[in-house]
Amino acid sequence: MNTHDARVVCPAVAALCAASLITLAACGGSACFGLDGCVNGNGLQNVAISGTAATGKALASALVSFSCALGSGSTLSDGGGQYSVTFNATLPCILTVTSGGTTLHSVAFAGGTFNTTPETELMLVYLAAQLGTSETSLIANFPSNSQFQQVLANPTNVLAAQSAVVTNLQQRYAVALTVPAFLTTPFFVGQAGVDSDLGALATAGAIDADGMPDPAAVALLTAAGSAHRITTTSTPSSGTGGTGGTGGTGGGMM
Repeated sequence: MNTHDARVVCPAVAALCAASLITLAACGGSACFGLDGCVNGNGLQNVAISGTAATGKALASALVSFSCALGSGSTLSDGGGQYSVTFNATLPCILTVTSGGTTLHSVAFAGGTFNTTPETELMLVYLAAQLGTSETSLIANFPSNSQFQQVLANPTNVLAAQSAVVTNLQQRYAVALTVPAFLTTPFFVGQAGVDSDLGALATAGAIDADGMPDPAAVALLTAAGSAHRITTTSTPSSGTGGTGGTGGTGGGMM
């Protein structure tokens, strides 16, 4: 690539784009725009996602798959359930972690930390109900359904669903969750925080022996999501985590 002809936008605040040659090297010859990361010739971003897969215990050596609006990726978790991957995609992405008989899901609307736990599974259940569908249908049709992509690209929708999970679980199971931001808060298995919250939910019966949400918890969040439906009102976002394009009510308690 001729670096003289490269078009690189480097705002002063973007450390990733401090100099055009450094940026081109870091992006593998792709252009870097602002804080959104590198974009390759296919218009896909270099997306970096990390997190922890756990149920109260680590999902070690688990397959972690990423199905995005455009593109996909996969990796394996380490012995502590932690994973990290960089790949070309257009956000948002649905994460699927499979370990033995346990399969959990999550969502990423940007690069950064996005965990996969029974709490994030229930968050997807809630979002699916808000869209008038099941979690299974949401996941299966996500790559080709612009409405699903639009809703999951909107942080407001996802974070409202996160809050709804916390509110409903605390009331139904009489637990006090210490980390309401369970989706994006980094954590380690065996330490206080997200992992101890998962342990408390398991003790209360919200998580079964296989590390999956109890059917009663699934029914609870399905009903809560159905009571707070989302409707889309504009064209899908570009997958960069924009906040436009959805209307309706967000999180809530039954």
